[in-house]
Amino acid sequence: MVKPLLIEIGVEELPAIPFLKELPNIESKWLKLLEKNALICEFKFYYTPRRLVLWHREFPTSQEDKEEELFGAPLEIAYKDGKPTSAAIGFAKKCGVKLEEISTATKGNKEVLYYKKLIKGKPSTSLIGDMVEELLNSLNFGKSMRWGSLQKSFIRPIRWIGAMLGDEHIAFNVYGVDSTQFSYPHRSISYEPFAYDFAGDYFKKLEDGGVVLYQNKRKEIILNDFNKIETQNSIDIEVDEELLNEVIAITEFPKALIGSFDEKFLKLPSEVIITSMKEHQRYFPVFKNGKITNKFIVVSNAICEDYSLIVKGNEKVLRARLSDALFFFENDLKNGLGIEGLKDIVYLDSLGSLFDKVLRERNIALYLEQKYKDKLLKVCNKDEKELSETLHRAMMLSKADLLSEMVYEFTELQGLMGYYYAKAAGEDELVCLALKEQYLPNSEDSQLPSNLFSSVVALSGKLDSLLALFSIGKIPTGTKDPFGLRRAVNGIVKIVLNEQVEFDIEKDLKKLSENYAPFEFEKLQNFFFERMYQLFDANISIIKAVLESKERDLVEIHKKVQALNSIVKSSDFKKIFSTFKRVANIVKDVDLDKNLNVDDTLFEFSQEKSLWNEFKKVKDREYCLYEKKLDALFGLKSYIDDFFDNVMVNVEDKNIKRNRQNIIASIYKEFKSIADIKEITV
Repeated sequence: MVKPLLIEIGVEELPAIPFLKELPNIESKWLKLLEKNALICEFKFYYTPRRLVLWHREFPTSQEDKEEELFGAPLEIAYKDGKPTSAAIGFAKKCGVKLEEISTATKGNKEVLYYKKLIKGKPSTSLIGDMVEELLNSLNFGKSMRWGSLQKSFIRPIRWIGAMLGDEHIAFNVYGVDSTQFSYPHRSISYEPFAYDFAGDYFKKLEDGGVVLYQNKRKEIILNDFNKIETQNSIDIEVDEELLNEVIAITEFPKALIGSFDEKFLKLPSEVIITSMKEHQRYFPVFKNGKITNKFIVVSNAICEDYSLIVKGNEKVLRARLSDALFFFENDLKNGLGIEGLKDIVYLDSLGSLFDKVLRERNIALYLEQKYKDKLLKVCNKDEKELSETLHRAMMLSKADLLSEMVYEFTELQGLMGYYYAKAAGEDELVCLALKEQYLPNSEDSQLPSNLFSSVVALSGKLDSLLALFSIGKIPTGTKDPFGLRRAVNGIVKIVLNEQVEFDIEKDLKKLSENYAPFEFEKLQNFFFERMYQLFDANISIIKAVLESKERDLVEIHKKVQALNSIVKSSDFKKIFSTFKRVANIVKDVDLDKNLNVDDTLFEFSQEKSLWNEFKKVKDREYCLYEKKLDALFGLKSYIDDFFDNVMVNVEDKNIKRNRQNIIASIYKEFKSIADIKEITV
């Protein structure tokens, strides 16, 4: 039998960001609890800032009955001289029945004690309270809090709990709160609770109480409001998806409103205005003809006839923030970009000041300048002296904006403010752009630096952070990565691949690491390998196979992985691969670094000669792509099969045996110049 089940957890206003981080896990955690308690059914999860709701249209009123089979000792052990032993008596006790109720069954060719018992399913009402408590205990929002005398903690105090199975109230106590048949409307409507008799009654009264329970409905309301405002005012609202999700999470009755601010604030960089709106007030910026305007959108959570006071209140708050920002901006422009103050800011213990970090980054940039000189000269349209001076200037100014009042107030604008201040000071455009792009990429979907000059500056910062922190033992462990070193490696790999420049993660990193305290270099190299397994869109065994080739240039590694991956993914690869797995196995004890001489005068079979001649053609040919070479090598399959079918490798004559091994080893070695095929799993 099934009935509707409604569970509501009423809380004080949930903080949006930690809640949204855990949101994707809530449904899966409840589903696991349903499975664990044999009450599996479909359900929906709804939320507002004040309530978490689980709704099941058809919920089992009890667990299903099930039969359990119990097997005991063999009969020769259970009975001696026709009398029950302690084994038989103990088994009956375990089954909870008298000995005469125990029967026998055949198991493993022996007759053993046997009992089948019926386990009655528990009523759902006896399980739901514990399930709710287990769900709440499992939710991880980062920080949590305690309230009253309660020892348990949650993201916010739990104020009420409702649970109804059909029209039956389910009584239990969780987190010191007794479940009831009461809920609360929107605060603009009333602070008093309302009673409900069944789920349909709850949904109706909640709607009448001004609460839009369904998050998708709230999203629809907000976007419809946006469309109306855009049409009425001939403007474009920038809809940031993360910000939209936050607003959905903090409203029960959303209403989008348009406000404005003094046009004098438009002299601020648009990013400053947008940051002031988004990060601190959750406002949406407004554009017209591609330019930011002195308008903003706020999504209210109030229910009222006249929203003008709400608009005015938000305008006042934004005006104060923009006034501060304008004051900081104008002060920073007067002061200009300086670097002396960086000497007084500690970067990390054992790593000196921020000024020391700047100098280390500059040294890396000079190394990269020499490595990429030809490309840089073309990109920058400068001679060698001008290029060096420009790069030196960019590196020395790279952290200067950390001393500005604006970045002190809005830390997320570091780099960007350096761009505006450098531009105002008349710095070279390459320098300005490099300051702006030095932290890119800063997220998974982030843009990359727009040119090689900016890329060198960005690489220098990431490489220094990596080398410096490894040199003092600050190596990420498990999921912990407080200094974002995994992100730094991701950025290095993405930039190098985007620019298609050489970067050897063994030679270049070893050379650069000479300027740092000694550390275990193998750990750093393996750290890079781990990131490649995450970044490259290929089977892990393919990436491992390429790395086993000892290739360490990032661009070449990527090209080899792509080439091998495209072949391995082909429909007929499994058919041909067994042949080449055999190739790898036969020569596993052969030293490939030794001279693999093949003497054709020792050939006894035509298959030896055919295979060797075809291999030499493949080996001597020029290939523009790794994929072409791999195709040619895999194209040797029929010749290799003929060889294996007709030629015995392990013969008594040591010279002939070695000669035949060297044929196969030469093929394997040629493969290994791209990837070690024995590592591939399909």
